[in-house]
Amino acid sequence: MPNARIYLSIIIALLIGIFFYFDLQQLLTLDNLKSQQETIVTYRNDHPLLATAIYAIVYIAVTGLSLPGATILTLAGGAVFGLLWGTLIVSFASSIGATLAFLAARFLFRDAVNAKFNLHLKEIDTGIARDGAFYLFTLRLVPLVPFFVINLVMGLTVLKTRTFYWVSQIGMLAGTLVYVNAGTQLAKIESLSGILSPALVGSFALIGVFPIIAKKIVEYFPHAQ
Repeated sequence: MPNARIYLSIIIALLIGIFFYFDLQQLLTLDNLKSQQETIVTYRNDHPLLATAIYAIVYIAVTGLSLPGATILTLAGGAVFGLLWGTLIVSFASSIGATLAFLAARFLFRDAVNAKFNLHLKEIDTGIARDGAFYLFTLRLVPLVPFFVINLVMGLTVLKTRTFYWVSQIGMLAGTLVYVNAGTQLAKIESLSGILSPALVGSFALIGVFPIIAKKIVEYFPHAQ
């Protein structure tokens, strides 16, 4: 098991190192996406299945390795595949990539963190076991905490993998729709900061917090009677 962790750490480090050494992040910029949109769309029209597979694999790799660029890739989904197919592909690719990052963090760091912070982690695990799905759903809806941080931190808890996956897929769907839809209007986008308005973020927050509030109300009333 220690050897497996070492090998996986080396592989991940190499892939991340290659990404930054060859400056591949320059490919995942808004300006580059705009300039290459016509070429990419032409390639998709000529090779629809291959283009879809390449896009999904790149998306999974970027999110699985917690690399910068997921936002641009989501916009690309709308610009290249349209709202329906773009949303469908991004939804599954982002959830799969997030789950891979979640599993990698659990495999590489869970035991070490547990050994050092056993008592604190037990308290967190108790809360996660009880309300983890609700908290994860809220975090996924409100884009205040970077998603890659959520993936890694949740991997250190006892949250079940299948719960992490389906809650992530549902919780990220609203944001995915917003960004994919924005991608269909790519020429009008001047910066990434203007896509999510404060009102929209607030709406997501209310949707995310509501299940927790509802659960607390249901738990309270039996004791109040």
